[in-house]
Amino acid sequence: MENKKEMRQWLTNFGLEHPLVIAGPCSAETEEQVLKIAHELKDTDVTVYRAGIWKPRTRPGMFEGVGAIGLGWLKKVKEQTGLLTATEVANKDHVKLALENEVDILWIGARSTVSPFIIQEIADALQGTDKIVLIKNPVNPDLALWLGGVERLYSADIKNLGLIHRGFSTYEKTKYRNIPEWQIAIEVKNRFPDLPMICDPSHIAGRRDLIFDLSQAALDLNFDGLMIETHWDPDNAWSDAAQQVTPKRLVEIMKDLKVRNKTTDEEAYQHTLNTLRAQIDVLDQTLLDTLGKRMNIALEIGQLKKSNNVAVLQNKRWNEILGKMILEGEDRKLSEEFILRVFKAIHQESINKQEKILNT
Repeated sequence: MENKKEMRQWLTNFGLEHPLVIAGPCSAETEEQVLKIAHELKDTDVTVYRAGIWKPRTRPGMFEGVGAIGLGWLKKVKEQTGLLTATEVANKDHVKLALENEVDILWIGARSTVSPFIIQEIADALQGTDKIVLIKNPVNPDLALWLGGVERLYSADIKNLGLIHRGFSTYEKTKYRNIPEWQIAIEVKNRFPDLPMICDPSHIAGRRDLIFDLSQAALDLNFDGLMIETHWDPDNAWSDAAQQVTPKRLVEIMKDLKVRNKTTDEEAYQHTLNTLRAQIDVLDQTLLDTLGKRMNIALEIGQLKKSNNVAVLQNKRWNEILGKMILEGEDRKLSEEFILRVFKAIHQESINKQEKILNT
């Protein structure tokens, strides 16, 4: 698939002087709720009103959406406020109903992106549509699945495409519901620089108090917009209550966010520099997190060696690691000298930690 500037045209056509903002409740609950939130978002920087009509849940027994009746509520939102509308589709029947009810933007959720079968079904149902179709990253950090989803949609002659970055699930406990793994989104942006990238800080955060910082990080990384879940009574929302903000708070967030505009050559340079530095900051944090995890495993190995009265240094194992990393480094255009310096330092830190265990 070649990069096509036409994929970005739908966003350009909006003529916005600020990043695109898509906002609305996680789930459409009642007609009153949908319209109340929409009217509170009218005349703000929000361009698109989102609401989940069908809610694919991880486990049964949870609220799974109001179904097709909610599409009529979205039509009223458009009629009464002028906001564009968006909802998630997960199969061909959802697509058919959404098109019949004139939904402007369809997005494909993370649970659907993991299945090429589902993506192909949706692509076939949307063949040649001029609707805007956004595809979320898969639940797990699999770059190929995300790229493959884009390629399947593009192959179905769907040209108004975009991406939504919502973070990735992990078995580890972190402060986020889904870890950002910004470097994966950055890689996709590098592959498809003309494909608009929207950040969903609500699903990354899982907590409303983290929304602002994540939104700012996304803008610093040159994302094209934000999708933020918004509810007039978040604590009593029928789904994902903890990650939704009130319309009032959303307006505050939009007001406080810093957007880097390009107006002169000098500012364009500074904007690009800030974007690249933000990417480096993200990758540096990832490096530290990875090194911390590696040292924790080294500590476990140290305990195991102590229990079995085994020496810390295992030369054969170390030489195997070093040889392998030098070859891997060459594939990544990293010099042997650099690899030796880095991995010798890592190895020495592991030895230091294990020696402390064996001598206590």
